[in-house]
Amino acid sequence: MPAVIVDCAIYRGGRRTEGPADFSDALDEARAEGDAFLWIGLHDPTPHEFDLVRDEFGLHPLAVEDALHAHQRPKLEVYDDSLFMVLKPVDYEPESDIVSTGELMVFIGDSFVVTVRHGEGAALSAVRQRLEAEPEVLKHGPTAVMYAVSDTVVDNYIEVAGELQVDLEELEADVFAPSGSDSERRASRAESGSSTAARIYNFKRQVLEFRRASGPLAAPMARLAAAGVPFVHDHSQPFFRDVNDHLLHANELVEGLDRLLSDILSAHLAQMGVRQNDDMRKISAWAAMAAVPTLVAGIYGMNFEYMPELGYMWGYPAVIVFMAIVVAALHRQFKRRGWL
Repeated sequence: MPAVIVDCAIYRGGRRTEGPADFSDALDEARAEGDAFLWIGLHDPTPHEFDLVRDEFGLHPLAVEDALHAHQRPKLEVYDDSLFMVLKPVDYEPESDIVSTGELMVFIGDSFVVTVRHGEGAALSAVRQRLEAEPEVLKHGPTAVMYAVSDTVVDNYIEVAGELQVDLEELEADVFAPSGSDSERRASRAESGSSTAARIYNFKRQVLEFRRASGPLAAPMARLAAAGVPFVHDHSQPFFRDVNDHLLHANELVEGLDRLLSDILSAHLAQMGVRQNDDMRKISAWAAMAAVPTLVAGIYGMNFEYMPELGYMWGYPAVIVFMAIVVAALHRQFKRRGWL
């Protein structure tokens, strides 16, 4: 268990204090005092390692199953002895344009908080340090921990959405850049063999991954912002309403990114169609100019004795000049119409 437990402490009046090394004894001590609670943090526990925590804290088997197996949707579940919440923190790597999600589960109950983290991201050490520096907030008990964790995850949504917006603006500039002018970013993409359409689809896939994390969290946050949720402090609704407002803002940003990506993709496909039409017009114009001399040469290449101007000394040069004049006239006409 020591390798799984990231941190374990008793908080009395919002301040961290020393307690028994065994968290079972620490939980009994916190419950005996009334104004204290135990906060234990776990990282990637196995079913065998989590059995002791489940038995000591009386966690519901269904919630334990969800906490052990990742890939859960954000949700809020109320059980007889605890409140269980699932969050999905997100992380964005601008160099690779990849959005990655983690798993974060929070149990709160009678004088205890259990946080279970899966993956390398979404470490809660910064959240714990921030709360320990604000005892006036932490003295509200397990509800303060759930609020701080939710607030940190949602604020990170807005930061990631901002980073995605910056990269999307670069992608948009590349798509609508004048033909023939390549930026360094576009050149590097071309060298890696990825087309603009592939970049747009990849970006859209990352935004979809983001929406899977932030979208389903709206219902749990709205529920926490309302009154009557067990194990939640009576005066915490304004704080959860603030988190819910930030979440709605983050979801609006993500939806805007998704709509803009769809518009960019449609515009790119339209540009590709226009370019193909231009190419076809150029090919048609050159084929039309090549058809005239081909037709004349084909007629005069037939083996007939009586054909116009065969016996005329200037017949051959006249035919050549005639073909050149017709081709030049066609070229001028196509150029004026913008086909060449």
